[in-house]
Amino acid sequence: MGDRDWTRRRRLAWVSLAALLTFALLIGRLGYIQLVQSPWLTQRAMDSWRRDIPVEPKRGTVYDRNGHVLAYNVSAPTVVAVPAQIRDKAVTAGRLAPVLNVSEQRILSLISKRTLMVYVAGGRKIDDAKAKAVRDLHLPGVYITEEGRRYYPFGELAAHVLGFVGIDNQGLAGLEAQYDARLRGFPGAISFFANAKGEAMPGTESTYIPPQPGEDVYLTLDEQISSFVRREIDRVVAEYHPDSVTAVVADPGTGEILAMENAPTFNPTNYQDYPHQVYDRNLAIWKTFEPGSTFKIVTLSAALQENKIRLDERFFDPGYFEVAGHRIRCWKAGGHGSESFLEVVENSCNPGFMLMGQRLGKDALFHYIRAFGFGSKTGIDLPGEGSGILFKLSRVGPLELATTSFGQGVSVTPIQQVMAVSAVANGGVLMKPYVAAKWVDHETEQVISERQPTPVRRVISPQTAELVRGALESVVARGTGKNAYSEGYRVAGKTGTAQVVGPDGHYMRNHYIVSFIGMAPADHPRLVAYVAVDNPKAPVIFGGVIAAPVVGHILADSLQYLGVPPSSQGIPREYGYLDTKPVEVPDVAGRSLDEARRTMLESSAQLNVATAGQGDYVIAQAPQAGTKVPPGTTVRIYLGPKPAGAP
Repeated sequence: MGDRDWTRRRRLAWVSLAALLTFALLIGRLGYIQLVQSPWLTQRAMDSWRRDIPVEPKRGTVYDRNGHVLAYNVSAPTVVAVPAQIRDKAVTAGRLAPVLNVSEQRILSLISKRTLMVYVAGGRKIDDAKAKAVRDLHLPGVYITEEGRRYYPFGELAAHVLGFVGIDNQGLAGLEAQYDARLRGFPGAISFFANAKGEAMPGTESTYIPPQPGEDVYLTLDEQISSFVRREIDRVVAEYHPDSVTAVVADPGTGEILAMENAPTFNPTNYQDYPHQVYDRNLAIWKTFEPGSTFKIVTLSAALQENKIRLDERFFDPGYFEVAGHRIRCWKAGGHGSESFLEVVENSCNPGFMLMGQRLGKDALFHYIRAFGFGSKTGIDLPGEGSGILFKLSRVGPLELATTSFGQGVSVTPIQQVMAVSAVANGGVLMKPYVAAKWVDHETEQVISERQPTPVRRVISPQTAELVRGALESVVARGTGKNAYSEGYRVAGKTGTAQVVGPDGHYMRNHYIVSFIGMAPADHPRLVAYVAVDNPKAPVIFGGVIAAPVVGHILADSLQYLGVPPSSQGIPREYGYLDTKPVEVPDVAGRSLDEARRTMLESSAQLNVATAGQGDYVIAQAPQAGTKVPPGTTVRIYLGPKPAGAP
């Protein structure tokens, strides 16, 4: 055998071996694909053929702290169509039109589109009867899915806290936006298999993948306390026609927000019917303005904590305070003359507070201002919070120090003021406010998570906080806050009347924000309440006249609702010659209706009577007998049958 034959045979052997190896590799690869990758490839193919019609999940329910429903979803059937699966579009449109009460042409134009899925005109969120009628048509390519519509059964109540959702069930404002990921849930689907043209594949059926509902949430809000606040705001709007009103009620010990209301407001169910400036802005956390005299609580707390004043120390107010060549006048012409620092607080005397600021100095005063939470967001779990504006310390001179001492030149939010005063109420600790208290599984009702109160920092000592509360109780009993006084409940608080800065940077004439912030009971506060009224139309514009009664009513009604017993241990109210003294409500229980009316009319207060129920005899009354009320108050009496044993 020659060399040439040997070479040829060797090459043939190598080619044969290579072919054998290649064939072996191909067989191995084919086996690997068939045996190992088959499930994965099948799944990829199935995924490419699968088409899903989304089924909207049920959005989580929102409850108040006592389980009252504030927001919930109602499921409604919706008709959708897959155009590629509808062979005779004219017939389909003709059969759907009379059921859905729309024109054939409108439906035909929709189901003729080159798209995977369309919502059928007239078929979104229909009633069950129409949905059954559509199903009974058995039309290829026509499906029934479900959508949810959000309802807010209390209408405008807590609207800015709750927020609202859009057409696709997504949170757009308030809590609905803040916690959208938890409330929304996960969508399901009606799943079917289709070819590249969207036509249903023979031998396959649609499957239903149920959606997962969102989590339910229990808020810190109290529907009843919110109703008290809403009532008072509506009264202020009707009487004074202000540009806006905002009010907040909080538990000072925990930071829980019990009520947060604004005017103007809106109904979240139909938010589109209102200007966006109304539903976009939660004034209680967004709006910033000069606080005026309610800010003096910070100055007072700092001065007492740093031992710069004593409440029994004397001060002379000539009616002005001179600083850096400027004469800043007291609100009272001629001044208050000789007074103690307790009377400085009672009288809301600006020169007295400027002296406190001067004794503190800018470093100490601004340290306490920031420690109380001003100049930064509180971190409340609601979108759109403002942070306010403070002077940079490097720009604070004697004049800025003086004006800041009585609440002018700084800009704060209502929620900042509520939390700052809550620190005084709870013994000196700044708390973080919150509104979402507990998350619950919608189906099992098991608690998923629960929020605990969050202390931020200690600001003042318990002893200083007690001194400040005592001074503020004296403000309500004997000073500018008398109109917040509530017989039987120890209310402490501070008035505020602040000018508003205009677009030109100067204070506007006859434009004020009047406010009042109060707490009760003063010895161990359960509640802190704040109200601010922007630009009220009234002959006398003072926080003590317009805002103080609002807080007084809110605190009294809320404490009575919470079962807090009245107390006679507080500072008795001091009455001036222009003040109207309260009168005691007589006991008319068990008497006939005529007798009850006569008794009320014959009382020195000439009390009015409103009746409720059916019958000729009084079975209950509100306010209760012995309660002290202003003259002319309406007493509601509840009627029923003649009590057993009555003459």
